[in-house]
Order: sequence, then structure tokens, then C-alpha cells
Amino acid sequence: QVQLVESGGGLVQAGGSLRLSCAVSGRDFVTYAVGWFRQAPGKEREFVASVGVSIVSTVYSDSVKGRFTISRDNAKSTVYLQMNSLKPEDTAVYYCAATWGSVKARRDEYHFWGQGTQVTVSS
Repeated sequence: QVQLVESGGGLVQAGGSLRLSCAVSGRDFVTYAVGWFRQAPGKEREFVASVGVSIVSTVYSDSVKGRFTISRDNAKSTVYLQMNSLKPEDTAVYYCAATWGSVKARRDEYHFWGQGTQVTVSS
């Protein structure tokens, strides 16, 4: 059974930074691609970023490219999302998800999900 636990959310002013963490349990972390998604009130859950088995294999949505950085620490079975230059439109519940193989940007390609962490950016 794979479990994912997000942490690091909170309230920040526009222009500020937060770092989210996703701790992944299970023996096969090094074989997982891990992605971050977000869901704002009244909107569908959308892709944010993904990191593949190789730490250099990453993909970002256009809305966060250049501001957010995804990374992974295989020794700690943890994936991070560094969020800089935050905007009010980044306000959402952020979820991490895991699957096998290469980077993926579609929700239906992920098999395991965390419970989410709230990020609120004030203007």
C-alpha cells in the first residue's frame, strides 16, 4: 500500500514563497513518478508539476513554469514543490500523487493520492 502525506501549506502574501513536501511510504519510491496537482474552489483539479524516476525529468504547467520547482530526495522518499513569486490565483488545495514510470501530466494516469494541503495567497 502506498501512502502520500502532504505538508507545508499555509497562508502567504503575494510575492512570497512556500515549500510543499510529499512524503511517500512504500518500498518502491525510486520507481515512482510523482506529481503535484491543485484544486481551487469551484474548479477542476489541475496539473501543476511532475518529476519522473530521474530527477532531471520534470514537467510543469504553463501557469507555474519559472516560479515553481519540483524536486525529489530518494533517500527520504520525499518530493518537494518550491513555490516562489506566489500569486492569489495560486490559492488552492495542493495534492501530490504517485504512479510508475515517466513524468505524467494527466490525473487519470496517477494511482495513489494524498489528502491535500491548503495554500492561500493573499493580495
